[in-house]
Amino acid sequence: MYQVGSNIVLGVKNSPRYRWFILATVSIGTFMSTLDSSIVNVALPTISASISNKSHVNISTLQWVVTAYLLTISSLLPVFGRIADLLGRKRVYSLGFLVFTLGSILCGFAPNIWFLIGMRILQAIGASMIMANSAALIIANFPPKERGRALGLIGTVVALGSLTGPAIGGIFVEFLNWRSIFFINIPIGILGYLVARIILPSDEPHQHKETFDFQGALFFTLGMISLMFAISNGQSWGWNSYPILIGLVLATLCLGIFVVTELRVTNPMIDLSMFRIPIFFIGNITGLLSFVAMFANVILMPFYLQQVLSYSPAQVGLLMTAFPLTMAIIAPLSGYASDRIGPVILTTSGLLVTALGLFYLSTLTITSLFWQIVPGLLLMGLGAGLFQSPNNSSVMSSVPPNKLGVAGGISALVRNVGMVIGIAFSISLFQNREASLLVGIINPTSLQQATAFVGAYQTVMLTSMGIALIAALISLNRKGFTRSETPPPKS
Repeated sequence: MYQVGSNIVLGVKNSPRYRWFILATVSIGTFMSTLDSSIVNVALPTISASISNKSHVNISTLQWVVTAYLLTISSLLPVFGRIADLLGRKRVYSLGFLVFTLGSILCGFAPNIWFLIGMRILQAIGASMIMANSAALIIANFPPKERGRALGLIGTVVALGSLTGPAIGGIFVEFLNWRSIFFINIPIGILGYLVARIILPSDEPHQHKETFDFQGALFFTLGMISLMFAISNGQSWGWNSYPILIGLVLATLCLGIFVVTELRVTNPMIDLSMFRIPIFFIGNITGLLSFVAMFANVILMPFYLQQVLSYSPAQVGLLMTAFPLTMAIIAPLSGYASDRIGPVILTTSGLLVTALGLFYLSTLTITSLFWQIVPGLLLMGLGAGLFQSPNNSSVMSSVPPNKLGVAGGISALVRNVGMVIGIAFSISLFQNREASLLVGIINPTSLQQATAFVGAYQTVMLTSMGIALIAALISLNRKGFTRSETPPPKS
């Protein structure tokens, strides 16, 4: 049996399509880690009612179940990317599965909300070890003429993982319980670890000793945590409160020192020179804004569907599936088209369609029917599908081959920061608007609460529409894009 297994592994590694087995392995980890960025969204109302001795937890605290995960990833992506450069990508990537799986087990047994948030951070540490190495593993094993195609597929997996979470989470919460959304990661994590150890090429020792940028890593992490802390709690604590002001000042100071450090050190954690390339800069800015706009709806819609329309978690999951399914169909087609007509038309159109979808969602009321909600989600999926693949291709095609790994890491970082900002922004704006609509009402009725909820939701959707429109205007400035001279392979 051992001999048979060894022969299979040897056959895979000697296969002319070995690089595609590596891509499949990377896709497992990428999908799993990004899926958990949003899978708990639909379970938050259920968690609120059950985890703390049946007493409800407010939405500001609940958002940290999602935000802590994304914030940790955003802070540690460049750190683990650099560690992997020094210690080996296979070692760090495969170990990430074990850390992620352990975090998932502990999340499933969480006795209270703060333990759950803490274990979500442990999950995120494992996820960042996985995500930080995805692009680098692909770049190291794909020839230049196929890198764009492979990286585009990974970009699609990232988006699909992030957007499929609510649908899968809703089904598990309805038919099992909220803890099951974490336990499902156990077999996937173990399988991912074994496949990574078997399929991925062995790490080669570095011939040149390079130093790790501890100072840059420290100030970047502190700056990101301080900034996201201030943004996430500014509304509930007050923007003029001392903790929020200290957080903003500390973030500005730490990130400023980080930038100065990166410009001076020999081996920086993040190569900031990438942002001097106009197409790279525009692609990342529009990508950031697109995730801010999308996640404003992703975090709020489950609450609208369950608390206002009284849908079950399974119904919520089924309904929200319209978004990722539409994107899954459109994304490969738009990626194929972008190789022939360039990214400008497709990315700009995608952002405009996203804006249209957000405008449609802003018209929903306390009596909207199932079939009236679906078109908005279909438009969102269509817009995301049109935008993501061409944008990823534009970003990665704008940098020289020897900087593809750095570019991939920065793009992953920008996406996660966009998710964090989208959640923080939407919750802050939502709570502010809802409070203003209920001002003067001491004991609001259920109807008044639902009406205020929908009014606040509509405000967030319209604001997000404005963000998508700004991104579309920026996207129009993608000039100088050059199509690949080598057509994509047929295999």
